[in-house]
Amino acid sequence: MNIDKRALREVAEKATKGPWKVFSDIDTKTFSIHTPRDKRCENVIKWGGFDCQPNAEANAEFIAAFNPKVALALLDENIQLQREKDAIEAVALALRDDMRQAREKLEAAERSIAELEARKVNLSKLSVGEVMHMSGFSRDYAEGWCAGNDNAIHEIRTAGIKVKES
Repeated sequence: MNIDKRALREVAEKATKGPWKVFSDIDTKTFSIHTPRDKRCENVIKWGGFDCQPNAEANAEFIAAFNPKVALALLDENIQLQREKDAIEAVALALRDDMRQAREKLEAAERSIAELEARKVNLSKLSVGEVMHMSGFSRDYAEGWCAGNDNAIHEIRTAGIKVKES
């Protein structure tokens, strides 16, 4: 059901202000709604129901309870709830966008990790003699170079990087 809230507000603002009270005329079996401040007991509404329905009193009580003051308060509450809903939706949309960006960054990081894990470092595994021959340096130098190379290979593998020895 779609309620024209603007039209409802306009008629509530023009109506006799509440609170309203139910008054029963025992002789005519009708129910009247009036304001408690009304010194002349002028009726806001005189209600006999439709064809003197047995629920005329309950209907009159409902009409008195749902007076313009109540209608305006409910409309104001509705506006506030709509504002809160709009604010929550804005936060939800921002979170959705943040999640989308975070997901994209995560996927990029996972691709990068997969690429890095697939790579292999090429390190030459040379003997002391090969190092001495290639460099022209002493045996002590060649042994140090080989020990450093072995240590580098070990540390690189410990870090989870594949090493291709040639």
